[in-house]
Amino acid sequence: MAISLYDASVGTYLQLITSTLSVLDKARVFCEENGRSVESLLDDALCDDMFPLSFQLRSVVHHSLGCIKGLEKGLFTPPTPETLTFDELYQRIVDAKTTLEAVEPQSVNGLADNPMMFKMTGVELPFTAENFVMSFSLPNFYFHTSMVYALLRKAGVPIGKVDFLGPMKMG
Repeated sequence: MAISLYDASVGTYLQLITSTLSVLDKARVFCEENGRSVESLLDDALCDDMFPLSFQLRSVVHHSLGCIKGLEKGLFTPPTPETLTFDELYQRIVDAKTTLEAVEPQSVNGLADNPMMFKMTGVELPFTAENFVMSFSLPNFYFHTSMVYALLRKAGVPIGKVDFLGPMKMG
């Protein structure tokens, strides 16, 4: 059975957005129990040359809901820089989840084979909708959700692999 564009994209985004919200909830509790400001987590990075947690969280939204919006327009660009609080980032992820839950499968599946362009300064990469999702959006989405998990784990938040996986599709 072939998997639909909707299932590959929105289905995956919803699973890991749900898990991201769960690990953020655990991070909030961990910080409260250990006298640490949850805001202090936002500047954590794995290495000096990597973006911090705040960027990873914005990218979770950008490479999920932003992908679907990009597919509708036929254009995807990098996110604009901005500074948000933990609660604002959390709410963005909640809003992305709510919006993605309302997306109709036929609206995404109807975009199959459409041209899709990734543009950033000096770079234009042409894709089809499916190739964009499978070779650009999903790998980026997995990367950023993994970084959220890794950064929270590094900070001491008691989470494990099952927390990262979230609600799996059974059957």
